[in-house]
Formats: sequence, structure tokens, C-alpha cells
Amino acid sequence: MVLFHEFDPFSVQTQADPAINIHGLRSGDASSSLPPLLLLHGFPQTLYAWHRVAPHLVDKYTVVLIDIRGYGQSSKPAGVQAYAKSAMARDCIAVMDTLGFTDSFYICSHDRGAQVAHKLCVDYPIRVKKTILLDICPTLAMFTR
Repeated sequence: MVLFHEFDPFSVQTQADPAINIHGLRSGDASSSLPPLLLLHGFPQTLYAWHRVAPHLVDKYTVVLIDIRGYGQSSKPAGVQAYAKSAMARDCIAVMDTLGFTDSFYICSHDRGAQVAHKLCVDYPIRVKKTILLDICPTLAMFTR
């Protein structure tokens, strides 16, 4: 059974750390004029958490799904600092830039992905058009690191 038959796989080596590869899927192609929507999964999931949602979005968005750092087929670097939400936010910017989405984009995120999306909103506000944060526990301690 193919879960993402309208999606193409990609791997992006982030600009922040050459040792980090982010695996993902995207709908459409480079010539698509649909607005980009980044889907970020939660803990302990992968991009496959969106398999029932993503196919319903492809008519209105160019959908980008990634395995965030440490999950699925993306790199799993050693050390706690490698998993700072700021590093994961930079990964997302590197992915979107590499895919040609250098302006603002939409985000729908869940749990751990919502923490990353929150950091994207704080660190890169001009890049985030709108975001949905699902099932997030916002604490100052989480977002000041």
C-alpha cells in the first residue's frame, strides 16, 4: 500500500550543519503555484503521522512533510544540543529554501513539531505566513533554549 502516491521524496543537507540530512516528501513540482504548507510531526512519530491528512491538502497547497531531526530517515546526531528547537527550526528553513520556498509559508504542526514551529515563528517571523500548533505544552523553559 502506497501512503503518499502524489508525493516525491527528497533529502536536504542543512546549511547549519553539513552532517545533518533532513528526509521529506513534497507534493507537486517546482512549477506549482500553490502556496507551500509545511507539516511537522510530533513525538515519537515520523512524517507518516500525516498520511491521512496530507493527501487531502494537495489541491490547495504544495505540501512539504519532513522527518524532523532525530526521527525517521533524517539524521540522528549525538548530543542534547543537537536537538535544540532553534537547530530544528534552521533545518526547516534550509528545507524550504532548498525546495524554492524562499518567501513565507504555512505550517501545521503537532506536539514536538509544534515546538519547532513555535521557534520558527519566534526566530523567523517573516517566513511564517500562518501556523497551526496542535497539542503543544508551551512553557517558557522550552522556548528559551
